[in-house]
Amino acid sequence: MQINEVVLEKTIARCRERGIVIPTFAQQRDPALIPDSIRTRLKNVGLWDVDPLNLFRITWKNEPVERGGLYNEGNWIEFPPAMTGVESRIIGLVGKWFPTGAHKVGAGFGCLVPRLVSGQFDLTAQKAVWPSTGNYCRGGAFDCALLGCHAVGILPEEMSQERFEWLHEIGAEVIATPGCESNVKEIYDKCWEIRRTRPDCVIFNQFEEFGNAIWHYHTTGSIIDEIYRKIARPEDRLAAFISATGSGGTIAAGDFLKTKHPHLRIAAVEALQCPTLLQFGFGGHRIEGIGDKHVPWIHNIRNTDVVAAVDDEQCIALMRLFNEPAGHDFLVKEGVPESFVKQLPLLGISCICNLVASIKTARMFDMDDRDIIFTCLTDSMDLYQSRIEEQQKINGPYHPTTAARHFARYLEAISTDHMRELTYADRKALHNFKYFTWVEQQQRDVEDLRRLWAPDFWTETFSQVEEWDRLIEQFNARL
Repeated sequence: MQINEVVLEKTIARCRERGIVIPTFAQQRDPALIPDSIRTRLKNVGLWDVDPLNLFRITWKNEPVERGGLYNEGNWIEFPPAMTGVESRIIGLVGKWFPTGAHKVGAGFGCLVPRLVSGQFDLTAQKAVWPSTGNYCRGGAFDCALLGCHAVGILPEEMSQERFEWLHEIGAEVIATPGCESNVKEIYDKCWEIRRTRPDCVIFNQFEEFGNAIWHYHTTGSIIDEIYRKIARPEDRLAAFISATGSGGTIAAGDFLKTKHPHLRIAAVEALQCPTLLQFGFGGHRIEGIGDKHVPWIHNIRNTDVVAAVDDEQCIALMRLFNEPAGHDFLVKEGVPESFVKQLPLLGISCICNLVASIKTARMFDMDDRDIIFTCLTDSMDLYQSRIEEQQKINGPYHPTTAARHFARYLEAISTDHMRELTYADRKALHNFKYFTWVEQQQRDVEDLRRLWAPDFWTETFSQVEEWDRLIEQFNARL
């Protein structure tokens, strides 16, 4: 990386004033590497506090407490067969216990910090712009607040009200663009306007920033492998990793897992109302957090084996089943353990989508009880209470008969419809589809697009984290 010493000196001076120490990627993967002095101070810091120490809580291994927690071996839940209807073990990696309540704070770190420690971003003079369909701009704004720099969040105007309120509270500038979850181009258009009119702004576009995918490759991928090795029997196999495509970041964990488990299947999930990978389609939908109408630049489509499209009405109905008293009562009567039912609010709307796709994948490939499937529960219903209230106003109270219908239609009846197993030619076609967004609209070079198809490109890209950690260590030493 190019080092700008002039900017770097200013950044170091600012961080010294604020008492900021930056964790390495290795420490985020394995908090056992974090110094005792940091751990001692964290015992007095809340999970969401705007305190630079919370940079050390950008990890999947936080203790699940609101204040003073340290670290564990990860947070996950296993969905019981009484609920999924399949023999395969489906494991959800819980994202609620990140600062901001969502794992995107890690993706933001992966994009911002490498530029910070190389002097490519001047936190004393520049503003960090976070174009997003929801959680990414929240994560980026939180990272900026900890590091003492100005954040600009861009997100569609139809996102949940909680997102806008929180961004204003933390002091970010907020720009609402037209449309809903799937209106990504409108976000890109706003980014080009900012580039033309606000030279003090730096765009951290999650859909093209490799730091997003690199963070998930090393941090999300490694924790899944660790958990698998803890819970697997000798006869078991890590059969699939399920991820909504979103920005193309989380699904990169599957690239890491394939280096350890070559027969793993990676399933990319999207909304049926906007079937971009399934049918080169378009449309609007209500599954907040999974953006679409294009293939992200950082999505290694060559490694994707399956596409699964999920109906947004299915996710909204299951949201009520999983969060309303009548739904909980019905699930318990159906044999789902009450202790597990109480954990269902750990699933935000896109997490429900991932669960449905996990069940579909298990059925498509006739998986049995030796097959373990992992997915990410990227956030929780804490961020979507307004959506439950909205459904209560539209459809009225949630009754036991409604719960029974939703269970039968949207869980028991899950099938392999709207799925596509990708051939080599299919993957190449979806890769080439990037041309229309990234070369024609976003001014990327066509030769770079060709390079993205080469497996060696991704191996080299993901290996950058070692250099980034070296720069972080040098940065901290100079503090």
